Amino acid sequence: MESLNRRQFFGTAVAGAAAMSGVLRAADSQAALLKLGLIGCGWYGMVDVEAAFKAGGVEVVALCDVDSDHLSQSADKVEKRQGKRPITFKDYRELLAVPGLQAVIIATPPHWHALQFIAALEKGLDIYCEKPLAYDVRECQAMLAAARRHPKSIVQIGFQRRQSPAFQQVADFLKQGAFGRVVQADVQIHYNAGMKDATPQDPPASLDWDLWCGPGPKLPYSPQIGHMSWRLEKATGHGHLVDWGIHLIDATRMILGEALPFRVSACGANAHLKTITTPDTLTAQFDFATCPVTWRHRLWGAEEFTPEVSNGIFIFCEKGTIFATDDRWIEIPKGKNQQRTNHEAKADLGGLHVAEFLDSVRSRKQPSGSVEQAFQSTVTVKLGMIAYDCGQSIRWNPQANQIEGNLAAAALLKREYRKPYVHPFVG
Repeated sequence: MESLNRRQFFGTAVAGAAAMSGVLRAADSQAALLKLGLIGCGWYGMVDVEAAFKAGGVEVVALCDVDSDHLSQSADKVEKRQGKRPITFKDYRELLAVPGLQAVIIATPPHWHALQFIAALEKGLDIYCEKPLAYDVRECQAMLAAARRHPKSIVQIGFQRRQSPAFQQVADFLKQGAFGRVVQADVQIHYNAGMKDATPQDPPASLDWDLWCGPGPKLPYSPQIGHMSWRLEKATGHGHLVDWGIHLIDATRMILGEALPFRVSACGANAHLKTITTPDTLTAQFDFATCPVTWRHRLWGAEEFTPEVSNGIFIFCEKGTIFATDDRWIEIPKGKNQQRTNHEAKADLGGLHVAEFLDSVRSRKQPSGSVEQAFQSTVTVKLGMIAYDCGQSIRWNPQANQIEGNLAAAALLKREYRKPYVHPFVG
């Protein structure tokens, strides 16, 4: 073998060092990726995952779903996106035990949130959890208590409209006082709900329906209460106010700087969509210290007349009115024929919310969608549905976390779990 001359030796050494440096940089880059898991691989779970990829700096290492079709399809999408296939599970507890996992996205229906959320905290993981915080008020209390026991874990709840420049600008405008005192707020999301077959039938072969129902009651399966459509089922999503309306109730609380209402009343009916178990027409009034807030929705024949305000918040002040929705707001001074001022404020709210979570995981500073705020918004809308179910006005004591003077309504703050599941609230 010929010996290397000096120039060849140093050239070989430099090339080798450069190659090794590249390997180390690649290894460091790979190690720096946040290792994420997803529980619930349906529609919005994968929306959150895509937002995380868009934000960058993540690797989805594990997926969990009780529908094997959802699981394999989502694994295919993740593998295509990152070049590496995540491991898959049907049991969320197995996902939470994956070595190296740092954070988890919880995108299951709300009747599963409490158990998964608390178990993730006990594993020391950071959590992005979709709204509402949970199915019942006592679950929310247990989750808030767990978060306080684990203050080092970063938690973001999916109230994406906290990222809305429009709502943030309205809050700032009101603080400046040009329109005077806020007198009342009207909040609404009217839309035409798409209905599916409500006939009881066998679930798809890919779906473990017993596990999907989990701690909630095991209902006869139908497409109308399965994937996506569970939102309008009383036993799972508890209706439009709790599912979608909660976004604008949360935004209204943020704008007003309010916490919880002291009195709630509601009335409505299932006037047209007879196959759902929650009201398709609802009016609820939440009496906050600042002002009353009235919620309205119609899920049929709702969008045609005034589509520009079918989704948004009216804030009535002493000297003017504001209308605000996700990406714009309008200020209207009091009086006839006053000039309206339109403000455009577009943003990728979902992307910003997930990105804020990932930034918070790296900085170890809690993000805007805190468990405390999620608790207050979830309790508010659940009180609205309890008032509707009871047909009575109810009073809420925030210090005691209790409905006062109405034992029947207070009993609805907690739902008994189906065996062998155990409700996490103790008290």
